[in-house]
Amino acid sequence: MSQKNNKLIDKKGLRLDGRKPDELRPIKIEVGILSNADGSAYIEQGKNKILAAIYGPKEVHPKHLALPDRMILRCRYHMAPFSVQERKSPAPSRREIELSKVIREALEPAIFLEYYPRTSIDVFVEVLQADGGTRCASITAAALALADAGIPMKDLVAACAAGKVDDTIVLDLMDTEDKIGKADVPVALMPNLNAITLLQMDGILSLEEFEKAVNLALEGCRKIYAMQKEALKAKYVNVKEVEE
Repeated sequence: MSQKNNKLIDKKGLRLDGRKPDELRPIKIEVGILSNADGSAYIEQGKNKILAAIYGPKEVHPKHLALPDRMILRCRYHMAPFSVQERKSPAPSRREIELSKVIREALEPAIFLEYYPRTSIDVFVEVLQADGGTRCASITAAALALADAGIPMKDLVAACAAGKVDDTIVLDLMDTEDKIGKADVPVALMPNLNAITLLQMDGILSLEEFEKAVNLALEGCRKIYAMQKEALKAKYVNVKEVEE
């Protein structure tokens, strides 16, 4: 699909999937769906389907990796072989290793790591179906899974990307926009503290476009944050009803 022959935004200003430039994809979030994990969450964002599970805090193995003053957060981001159109190798790719680090660094500022010295928490993110923006959706789901596991947190982390498609700044890029678009700016935010925990850029933007993209992504993060809180509440309302 070449960029010359394909306009990603039509004359009415709508994108390929019918969204306006500042519109999020449909999002569905569920919390606490895995009984074998300490905490879990599932997100569908557009065609993305991502599962996050938490194990810990627990003793660090091997023991020499333990830190005396804080816990270690370990993260594994993995795309299932069937998550993309052409079967992906199950072995971890360089991109998966990089995104594991990116997700970990986006979540660490939200956690009171000093509460559990000499322990570790493992975050497992499994992408079941990918459609662009998986790093942001993974951060959103992993933050909820941490909250579900009862890990003390300063705030939830919500993540969303904005970018440039044709000559327009748009919110929440899907796969085609991600591949053919001109730039991508993933952002993660702790909305209650107004603190950004992730800011990356791929592509070329003017300073004005960059500021517009960041502000649009932050707006998206705040909308997703409201959905995160609703998903957490929904789980505990269900638990209460079952107990009664």
